[in-house]
Amino acid sequence: MPLIAASQVIRTREQAIEVNSVLRNTYMLLALMIAVCAGATVVAIRMTWLPPLWVMLIGIFALPFAIQATSRSPVGLLLSFVYAALLGLWGAPLISYVLQINSMLITQALGITAATFVGLSMYTIVRRTDFSWLGQFLTISTFAIFGVIILRFVFGVDISPFAMLISAFMIIFASALILFQTSQIVLGGERNYIIAATTLFAGLWLLFMYTLSLLAMFSGRD
Repeated sequence: MPLIAASQVIRTREQAIEVNSVLRNTYMLLALMIAVCAGATVVAIRMTWLPPLWVMLIGIFALPFAIQATSRSPVGLLLSFVYAALLGLWGAPLISYVLQINSMLITQALGITAATFVGLSMYTIVRRTDFSWLGQFLTISTFAIFGVIILRFVFGVDISPFAMLISAFMIIFASALILFQTSQIVLGGERNYIIAATTLFAGLWLLFMYTLSLLAMFSGRD
């Protein structure tokens, strides 16, 4: 067996400790963001109140950049919770609607989302697979999503005929985002747990919401 220099062993051990620390902090923050999101959704449903649409759109798309810029300060941590709350408010109408037609769909969507997230995360962590090649797909897809949003909310284009196709694409996008970000943490490409948790939360939220949308469609509801 070839000898390994002591400095290499120490460096490898330190890297492993750092990766484990980032993973631990990331999942702790992710759990808190999920709790904040769920709380905001419950409040919105019970109060039947939402901020103006333009406020939520600006917040949802501007906050990730603000979090990136302040990720090394307590401000970034605070903004991550604001981001989670906004997404909770954004998803409230769909969840409220599904609760009225079939509440079991939410349980099913949660189960599918949890199983998918755990499966993707564990595969990446255990196998240490490099999914950095998904970055190009995610970048192009993000621009495509922006285009659809502009068509829908700025120009008022009816995209409902493509709802099932869009939901399927968003599930693929969310899964790719989870794989990419987890890979970045495990392989040392991401050392900031606030950025990592926010990205994973966005992927998890998209995965749940569009899985729920598909289940509602397959249940025979529009």
